[in-house]
Amino acid sequence: IKASKALFLNELPSNDIVFRQVFGSYSCTPTFQTVCQRVKVFKKRILSMTYHPPLKDMRFTLERVVGLSRLPEHPDFGKLDGDTVMSVLEPAAQLAAEVLAPLNKTGDHAGTTLKDGAVTTAPGWKDAYAAYRDGGWNAVPFSPEHGGQGLPWLVAFAVQEMWQGANMSFGLCPLLNQGAVEAIEAHGSAEQKAEYLEKLISGQWTGTMNLTEPQAGSDLAAIRAKAVKQADGSYKISGQKIFITYGEHDLASNIIHLVLARTPDAPEGVKGISLFIVPKLLSDGTRNDLICAGIEHKLGIHASPTCTMSFGDKGGATGYLVGAENEGLKYMFTMMNNARLSVGLQGVAIAEAAYQHAKQYAADRVQGFCLTDKTRRVSIDAHPDVKRMLSHMKALTNAGRMLAYESALYLDLARGGDKAAQGVVDLLTPIVKAWCTDNALTVASLGVQVHGGMGFIEETGAAQFYRDARILPIYEGTNGIQAMDLVFRKLTRDNGAAAMAFLTEAEKFKALADVAAQLKTATAQILTLATQNSERAAALSVPYLNAFGILAGGYMLSRAAHAAKGAMNEGDAAFMQEQIDLSDFYRAHILPHAAAYLAAVV
Repeated sequence: IKASKALFLNELPSNDIVFRQVFGSYSCTPTFQTVCQRVKVFKKRILSMTYHPPLKDMRFTLERVVGLSRLPEHPDFGKLDGDTVMSVLEPAAQLAAEVLAPLNKTGDHAGTTLKDGAVTTAPGWKDAYAAYRDGGWNAVPFSPEHGGQGLPWLVAFAVQEMWQGANMSFGLCPLLNQGAVEAIEAHGSAEQKAEYLEKLISGQWTGTMNLTEPQAGSDLAAIRAKAVKQADGSYKISGQKIFITYGEHDLASNIIHLVLARTPDAPEGVKGISLFIVPKLLSDGTRNDLICAGIEHKLGIHASPTCTMSFGDKGGATGYLVGAENEGLKYMFTMMNNARLSVGLQGVAIAEAAYQHAKQYAADRVQGFCLTDKTRRVSIDAHPDVKRMLSHMKALTNAGRMLAYESALYLDLARGGDKAAQGVVDLLTPIVKAWCTDNALTVASLGVQVHGGMGFIEETGAAQFYRDARILPIYEGTNGIQAMDLVFRKLTRDNGAAAMAFLTEAEKFKALADVAAQLKTATAQILTLATQNSERAAALSVPYLNAFGILAGGYMLSRAAHAAKGAMNEGDAAFMQEQIDLSDFYRAHILPHAAAYLAAVV
């Protein structure tokens, strides 16, 4: 057993959970031969599922496509260069690959359990979270004033992509916490910032977003949760919230809920919504009047507890108003816009994981003969149609990563005071959220297809990517809502100026010029419809967003190909040629879909 354990761990990270899966199911001591056979089979299965953070792709995107040089100077590090950023990304990649990724499959099987209002996460989760927290990873993008590292969102996006790609169920906890930090930092009082931010940023506590209710869904005007002001200035919160990610868990010592509710005299509709901080444990350590009443059994993300939260069953949970009454909708969008970009990034991450999985399987699976040499059997990645599927997966993944990172750059520029940059962030947020998450489903589905019949079998792991990805076009605002946000808010607020400027840049690439010109025409028509026939504009909003996303992805890959051609003589010519080939493939196989969507719009 010791020898086989050494054999096993030579090729895998030292992970007790994985090891127990090999040896823990025996009721008596097995023979050495039995153990070795079990190790051989299990090792092959686990190794085929390993996620390797795409550091080379990330660095190329950061340095040569989006451009680290465009970032404002960091107060401590000055101008960030590739080597400095890689000193952050490499240890993050180690944590993602060696700690989080091995738990992805086991967490999918184990799920979470609820007993007496307490949620127990999957085996290994607490240790993994402790490693994540103690490594300081939760603090990467936040203000040093409250214990953050103050690194740009552009760098934070690359780090976060690794958490989501390695284990999306795990990555959801810091993602929701991030939104809570953003809301309190932007709208909380000085006292609230002092009490909550340091612990939320360190990861000692985690945060949630409590928006949705059973009767409301995405219609926030229908929210019924109540907030009654008390003599001491606090509020008593009562009501039920559903679909609360990590609403209850055992990873942190406290959970800080951000809850939307109405005061008794609030106006009807969304204008009467207020935002409250409702901690699980109050400042004196007593348990607040809130409880997890149930956890959902879901299609995917099984190891992420999706909770029904009940507030005020014993008279009212203590809550504290954020900002002013009836301004909760505005504050909520601080959380939502942050989360929407992060969900788009989740789409990129799970697409990358599905692609890696399919690529490895296709390289190992020998089946059929070479079309030009009938005497030679080949692995399936030599077959043209499998090559096409893998190229499609890789092209969509790279285009999505570049577009998401581009959004992060403009987020950094906007926070540095660039008002025009904020317009770009506003424009790209619904596109990144919707287009990148739709692509995640496409890529994960192609990954199942590459596996053939084995892709439909849970043991291979390809199906989990598809199941996990299916939530992405739904939560944080369905992709239909993103399309209407693009048409009715983001275009109309500046009469399409940011969109037209983006398309003008894309037109500079000859291969994109025709589609960009068609999209300009469609944008002008959509703007007219938005004011004259809103129902028709809404009906066309999804194909319009899809066309914009496809063009934007082609624009980013064209920039990548241009950068690769300029770097061809600097080493790693094969990698640079891959960037050029992916851009060519995208223009031939994916870009034409934009014209089809635009035909529907026009």
